[in-house]
Amino acid sequence: MSKREAKEQYFEKLKNYIDSYKTAFVVNVDNVGSNQMHQIRHSLRGQAVVLMGKNTMVRRAFKTFVAERPELDRLMPHVKGNIGFVFTNGDLKEIRGKILENRVAAPAKANAIAPGDVFVPAGNTGMEPGKTSFFQALGIPTKISRGTIEIVSDVQVVTGGERVGPSEAVLLNMLNISPFTYGMSVTQVFDEGTCFSPEVLDVEESSLVANLLAVVRDIAAISLAVGYPTTAAVPHSIVNGYKNLLAVSVATDYTFEGSEKIKEFLENPDAFVVAAAPAAAADSGAAAEEVKEEEAEESDDDMGFGLFD
Repeated sequence: MSKREAKEQYFEKLKNYIDSYKTAFVVNVDNVGSNQMHQIRHSLRGQAVVLMGKNTMVRRAFKTFVAERPELDRLMPHVKGNIGFVFTNGDLKEIRGKILENRVAAPAKANAIAPGDVFVPAGNTGMEPGKTSFFQALGIPTKISRGTIEIVSDVQVVTGGERVGPSEAVLLNMLNISPFTYGMSVTQVFDEGTCFSPEVLDVEESSLVANLLAVVRDIAAISLAVGYPTTAAVPHSIVNGYKNLLAVSVATDYTFEGSEKIKEFLENPDAFVVAAAPAAAADSGAAAEEVKEEEAEESDDDMGFGLFD
């Protein structure tokens, strides 16, 4: 297959994935080997597809598609570095979890960026005393115990986000410590034409609903204050208008179905009190009967004997 044919085939596959899937995860694949990539593809089978490609080819393809899919312009700035795409129509949190869960332990490499802090734990190293100077050069406190080097206390040898020094890499390899794990990481989510950070997926739905309701309340309050109708304020305006209508009905001879009860109560409140009294008496009578039944049960429990009999 010629380069031209391979390019056309890649463009067609990318276009098909963009049209067929509503979401694309932009993933970083630094230090991800071919075997690990195969395992990730296998774990996503049936739920998502992985597509890799050179950034220049991806950008060129997007520029070809942008006339038909202008939202791809938002994705263009994120096509940089060692990246690929995971296309899916599944649950975003679930798919992201599967992308991130496949990680492998790796030894420290000189000049590699450390993904996190690395500590050497206190304890016996099993090394001969002749290597004490190596530990001293790194500022690691040691002592000789039973003819071997023992590290006195935990020591941080690598800081996350910084490059691993050659001596630190040698030390960690000598101690058989593989402090790093490598795998795919999600750098951006492209969902139905919108780009956002993957941290957004960690926001709970209850928090989103609470924030939305707070915004709706603020909009309704502002709309009512300035007299500008909005969807959020219309229900409140209707309720306030109905209250005003009731007030007008009470103050005048005009009556409608909703105001009849209010007018009756204002004209003869005693009638409502009398009507409520039998119900209250019935409730109190029922309560008294329950008390009597409880007392009778307690008497039966005495079995006819007093406390001091």
